[in-house]
Formats: sequence, C-alpha cells, structure tokens
Amino acid sequence: MSHDFIPAARPIIGEEERAAVDAVLASGMLAQGKQVAEFETEFSHVLLDGRASVAVNSGTSGLHLGLLASGVGPGDEVIVPSFTFAATGNSVALTGATPVFADIELDHYTLDVAHVESLITDKTKGIMPVHLYGHPFAAEAFAALAKKHGIDLYEDAAQAHGAALNGKRVGTFGKFAMFSLYPTKNMTSGEGGMVSTSDAGVEHKLRLLRNQGMETQYQNELVGFNNRMTDLHAAIGRVQLTKVLGWTKQRQENAAFLTANLEGVGTPKVAEGAEHVYHQYTVRVPEGRDELHAALRSEYNIGSGVYYPVPNHRLPSFNSPAELPNTEIAAREVLSLPVHPSLTRDDLERIVTAVNKLVKAGA
Repeated sequence: MSHDFIPAARPIIGEEERAAVDAVLASGMLAQGKQVAEFETEFSHVLLDGRASVAVNSGTSGLHLGLLASGVGPGDEVIVPSFTFAATGNSVALTGATPVFADIELDHYTLDVAHVESLITDKTKGIMPVHLYGHPFAAEAFAALAKKHGIDLYEDAAQAHGAALNGKRVGTFGKFAMFSLYPTKNMTSGEGGMVSTSDAGVEHKLRLLRNQGMETQYQNELVGFNNRMTDLHAAIGRVQLTKVLGWTKQRQENAAFLTANLEGVGTPKVAEGAEHVYHQYTVRVPEGRDELHAALRSEYNIGSGVYYPVPNHRLPSFNSPAELPNTEIAAREVLSLPVHPSLTRDDLERIVTAVNKLVKAGA
C-alpha cells in the first residue's frame, strides 16, 4: 500500500493546546480551578447561547450526574435508544432507574417519537434521546411529547457540538444536556464532559455532585462524587473551543463532497431545519457492510467504523427482550467513513474511489 493510512477519526492537537497545558503545569494549580470556570463560561457562550454549563471528568459522568440532579432514581424509568453507545443506558442504570429501550427511525438513526410514546408508563420519569452522529433528534416533537405526558426531556448531545434545529442549538431543549469531550469528538479536552441546563436547581446540584457534595470546601451538603474536570483538561478544551466551529464547517464541506460523489451506498439524510455537524459520516450498506469495512483497510489503507454493531438491548449487561426492528437493520448496515477536518481533497477522492470500486465489485 503506497498511500498513508486515513484513520476513521483523529484528534487534532497543536502547539496552542500544548502551550496551554504547559502554562497550567507551570502555575502549579492543576485541579479544578480558574481554567475550568473559564471553560464553562466560554462553552456556554460559543455553543449554548449563554445556557449554564458545568464541566465534569467524562461524558458518562455528565449523563449520570445530570440524571441524579434531575431527580431520577430507583423505581423510575427513562426511555433511551438502543442504537447508541452503552453509556446512555448505563447512566440510567447507575442511578438505580431502569432504561427502557425504544426503536429509531432510519433516516437519521434517532429515536422514533411514536414508538417512544407507546412505551410511556406511570413510571416514566423522562426521555433521553441521542443526537446521533451529530444530527439533531426531533427535539421539538420530543419536547411537546414530554410536556403532554408531564415528564422530562434530557439530551445526550455527546456527538453534537454546535448542531442545531430550526436555528436553536442542541443542548438547549432539555432539562439538561451532556456533551462529551472524548479525544475523537468534534472537540476534546483530552477527556471530559460538559453538562448544560437552564434550571438553577439542577445546576446547583450538578456542582455539588461533581465535587463530593460541596461548593465551599468542607461544607458538604450531600453525598457526592469526585467527577471534577482538571484545569489541565480545561486548558485543552478552551483552545479547542476557539476552533470547533471552523472544524465543523470543514466537516460539513467534506460530507457534502462524499454525498455528491459516492455511489451504491445510502448517504446521510439531513432533516429539514437541521444542522448536522457530522461527528460521523454514516452510510447504509444493505449488502456486504462488513466486507466493505475490511476491504477499505486491507486494500486501500482507509479506516472506517461500525457504530454500533451490537444494539444495547442485546448486550449482556441489559439483555432486554425489546423488539426493535429498525435498530437491528441499522446495526447490520451502517458504516462510518472518515470526514474529520484534517482530510485533504486527495484523501476524500481516495475514499470515494475506494468505496465506489468496492461496492461495484461487491466488496
């Protein structure tokens, strides 16, 4: 193989991030402090139209603490997708509540509103859809559904920094929302998460829960966790935040090139009024998905990803009897191709050429 490997995803870390970390190291103040507070304020301004943000040490922590701060606990049910990373359902289970798995619609791989409504019971505390792959879920419809049934809407926005629906940013629809800052997300802090909320009570409880139940040292108001973000991680995140909107534009341009030129696969659909930020550029391959995935690597030195091959309801950790036909179809057929902003036009042309040839040949 004469070409360099094209990874499915790649964190972009430059001199500015390194300098920011060095400055924190030189300060001697490494734990949660000024950098975290500044990162929270800036994240709110850049991505959330000023909605309050609380930094934590991972996306999973953000979901877990968001649910706890919203009053979710034993005896409650929260409706979630099965077609997502396990952290969504795990965070519900960690509160003592029960995740109830619902099916998706196949245009955007996000929760199906009608199926969710059919699962609502008197135990349902809330609905937690995922803005999967960077495409917004039907947030307005879910907000209306939650209001109709007197339950909460929570947003798993782990993959959707800067996405929007009808001009409104994701992360501003639910009682809380969580953004992951894992290395391969659209922006990173090295590891971490950010929780947004407009509910002052939820915000206060989030700040207590992440820090052993205290905002003032030794004034512990409740039993909490050590889920703090460090200033080292926040320093990286602050630099990345200055770049993420430009990177998003590049992702969208790369996605448009792939959509215009790929043949024989189902390219991503974008709902009317939605802004897709392409955390993943995910195609449908009705026949031979696994063979295409393998051949891209072995024959063309191109990485791709299958997100997610085993639906959560079939994992041993949940072992749910739910029947979710659209989820099963997606798990068999989806393949995510590189779209990250470090790709060159030559890279994109290589991806298109490889996919088109392999699909035509039957991979």
